[in-house]
Amino acid sequence: MSVAEAPRYASSWLDLREPADAAARASELVDVLRGHLTEVPDPVILDIGCGTGSMARWLAPRLGGRQHWILQDHDADLLDVAAASMIGTGAAITVETRQGDITKLTAKDLDGVSLVTTSALLDLLDADDAARIAAACAESGTPALLTLSVAGRAELTPAEPLDGPLNSAFNAHLRHHVAGRTLLGADAADAVAQAFTEKGATVQAVPSLWRLGPDQRELTAEWLRGWVTAASTRLGRDAAVETEIDDYLSRRLAQAAAGELTVTVHHTDLLALPGDQR
Repeated sequence: MSVAEAPRYASSWLDLREPADAAARASELVDVLRGHLTEVPDPVILDIGCGTGSMARWLAPRLGGRQHWILQDHDADLLDVAAASMIGTGAAITVETRQGDITKLTAKDLDGVSLVTTSALLDLLDADDAARIAAACAESGTPALLTLSVAGRAELTPAEPLDGPLNSAFNAHLRHHVAGRTLLGADAADAVAQAFTEKGATVQAVPSLWRLGPDQRELTAEWLRGWVTAASTRLGRDAAVETEIDDYLSRRLAQAAAGELTVTVHHTDLLALPGDQR
């Protein structure tokens, strides 16, 4: 995924989802990772596709101690926001930024890096991207904590008949073609785990769920709009279908605003440790 092809996300959306991301991430994987990094003085952590820095803000205090973060993204504006937001995270935390392609990693790029991490990125990769990241980490002996990969399932309560078709259509949208590439979409966690396993890594996968209810009405509404809009691109342009989808979205938004809708969005977190380490 080149810099030109990489999607641009509004910082307002990233800010809105940050609390749900923080609540969803599998903290038990951090416990395992912390044990692995015990003998690493002043770890250097490379956050690829860092966005506004939410992963760093979540992980840094959980790791504790002195750390140096390299925040990497294709979007210079987001890098500025991410770097500024790390001020006050801790006196022992230092930060640098790196703009550029977030998937063309090599082992040389990871020289001196103690951990590669990312959040909500894997579904935007293709199989070659996943293989390159796994190969770079394996060759350099660098562990990777890869969180919040879309798992392809959303459960809405109360349920409606259109939920299933929209979920399937959204998953089809995620696997769309970009400049001759087929994105991994909801298959990303499995594909990336396999790529790391083939390189000799020990991989742990843990569900990480968004649980959206009355306390997350604004996020639920924004997620609904994006989910339905993306899914509708795969459901045809028939006027009757479009009307049905519009009515569905209006009804669901009203339920969310009234605190009558709950949504569980499934993701997967992965921890890949080099060799046979656990």
